[in-house]
Amino acid sequence: MPLNDESDGFPSALKLLIAGGFGVGKTTFVGAVSEIEPLHTEELLTTAGVGTDRLTGVEGKSTTTVAMDFGRITISRNHVLYLFGTPGQERFWFMWDELSSGAMGAVVLADTRRLDDCFPAVDFFESRGIGFLVAVNEFDKTCRYESDDLRSALDVKPDTPIVRCDARDQRSATGVLISLMQHLLAHQACR
Repeated sequence: MPLNDESDGFPSALKLLIAGGFGVGKTTFVGAVSEIEPLHTEELLTTAGVGTDRLTGVEGKSTTTVAMDFGRITISRNHVLYLFGTPGQERFWFMWDELSSGAMGAVVLADTRRLDDCFPAVDFFESRGIGFLVAVNEFDKTCRYESDDLRSALDVKPDTPIVRCDARDQRSATGVLISLMQHLLAHQACR
């Protein structure tokens, strides 16, 4: 039986994750594209994270996502896209298994100043067979690298898309989601 019999009046739910390291822009990304006021579980950084949370490159950051971000995009009357932003710090990674249940795919946000922070997300989705792309969040005053150099540094498969974005910009973030959906559909067609 299909997930949604169109006569039941409920749209099909499509679930995507927005993942990456701490401070890479996941909360901002979800907020930029969500048609509803996004749910954020951000809390102030406290001394409990000293020695645990790595603030290199994001020294001015004062909050952190402790569970998830949630947003929604209505694609059509029959399809709704739900976005779940994962927490970035290692101490909250236990949430990823729960959040990834039923996910169609994922965006791994990357910051070229701290590229190694997205390795855990890449490894997580690769090991679970969840299709993803890497979206390089081009922060102001950061170095720009060629896609081949980024692919090599991240050691991702040749068919894993690498795109660029500004997580603050709705059009840019929406473009990332469109690229992800195209990638997932193309990958599904090859099976």
